[in-house]
Amino acid sequence: MPPEAKEAARRLVADTLAEHIAWVRVNAARTALCEADLAAVAGAAYGIRIPKVESADDVAWVAERAPGTPSISAIESARGVLAAADIAAVPGVRHLAMGGVDLARDLNAGSGNLQTLHVRSHLVVASRAAGIGAPIDSVYPHLDDEAGLREQAQFARSLGFFGKSAIHPRQLSVLHEVFTPTAEQITWAHEVLAAFKAAGGAALQLPSGEFVDLPVADRAHRVLALADSLPSG
Repeated sequence: MPPEAKEAARRLVADTLAEHIAWVRVNAARTALCEADLAAVAGAAYGIRIPKVESADDVAWVAERAPGTPSISAIESARGVLAAADIAAVPGVRHLAMGGVDLARDLNAGSGNLQTLHVRSHLVVASRAAGIGAPIDSVYPHLDDEAGLREQAQFARSLGFFGKSAIHPRQLSVLHEVFTPTAEQITWAHEVLAAFKAAGGAALQLPSGEFVDLPVADRAHRVLALADSLPSG
């Protein structure tokens, strides 16, 4: 929002939160703009998305002004990447998110998948090590390129991402399709867990030839947990 419209935007968001559950993206931490944002919405927002996070102190600053409210920390700079493990460990952080457009600018990197492979994998590892949810991938800024959106979303999911930010509702159907477990994956998970239980928790080989042990069973549990957490229909 342009500076002259921010106060009106705060009122509009606060009014909307009275009727709808939502995460709210605020301005950068430790700024007067963010302080005003939090004063307007902290008590009503389901969670706060903090942009341009570069340290655990940034998250703590927001948490002091929105106590008890979960947060998503967007990593959009080299400093944020290096501090990702500390950021993920701050109480209340639910997810890390990659801000790819600003990050590519900060790193002077291209916008392709491989150019930010290290960062994406680093955020997955940092999230897992901190015991929080898997990270959220960056937006895909080309609104009319559905194939490119799908390719990048599939790439992010293959690395361990939970979801992907969108710049327009038109992108949501593709993102839901990519990040929702398929019927085949759910069937596989049920088969794995049933066989693992029947074997008393011992390693075994499925009729398909796949070897199943505890890590595979854990992965099957996560597939079903994700499927159960998503709305049906």
